[in-house]
Amino acid sequence: MIRRVVPDLRVADLAASREFYRRLGFHEVMDLGWAVTLASPEQPTAQVMLVSAETEAPQPDVSVEVADVDAVYAAMAGGDIVYELRDEPWGVRRFFVRDPDGTVVNVLSHRA
Repeated sequence: MIRRVVPDLRVADLAASREFYRRLGFHEVMDLGWAVTLASPEQPTAQVMLVSAETEAPQPDVSVEVADVDAVYAAMAGGDIVYELRDEPWGVRRFFVRDPDGTVVNVLSHRA
């Protein structure tokens, strides 16, 4: 089951981009320092993620939250996995896979 899909935007100036999306009506729901997620207060699954272009961390193009990331990882066996399945310190379990056109998809579930 897909829970949400979020565009991951690489930004040159994280503070300026954060302010721009706040003025559009988004509210900050996560700040990792190098990445910020902003969401609609009325539709919390309507989100945008801003990722600093300066970060060394892998940068996907889109994030897809699923109910069972391990099952999706198994279904993608043989695919172009560019970031192996792992638990991240901010509470998600995720992997990145490249689609046939080169788009890098971050597939994740929140850990309990």
